[in-house]
Amino acid sequence: MNTMIAIPSTAPGGLKAPLGAHFGHCDLYTMVAVQDKKIMSVDVIPNVPHQQGGCMAPVQYLAEKGAKKLIAGGMGFRPLMGFNQVGIEVYFGGEFQTVGDAVNALIDGQLPQFSQDNTCGGGCH
Repeated sequence: MNTMIAIPSTAPGGLKAPLGAHFGHCDLYTMVAVQDKKIMSVDVIPNVPHQQGGCMAPVQYLAEKGAKKLIAGGMGFRPLMGFNQVGIEVYFGGEFQTVGDAVNALIDGQLPQFSQDNTCGGGCH
């Protein structure tokens, strides 16, 4: 069974794209399907505006797109709680330069789960 991983990314997205610095303010999301520790597919989807539903809009959007895991470099406490509520596991990938490096680290079990200690007040980079 595929596991869908969402990664906030800088345009144009994809495995070679830089990670987006803050989940809610990224250009787009790279969606990576992983099965048996192998990358099966890579898609790029646009970010959604914050106006409708504030920082919870992207949480709902990614849940609807089938994300089960999210790799982020930065995020506020509210969206972190939102991801927990919709069943999306959040991992801290702030040390990695590219989407592909972060995904491979997650596949290898090297990324820590995102905790309250990693959160910021919102809008930080």
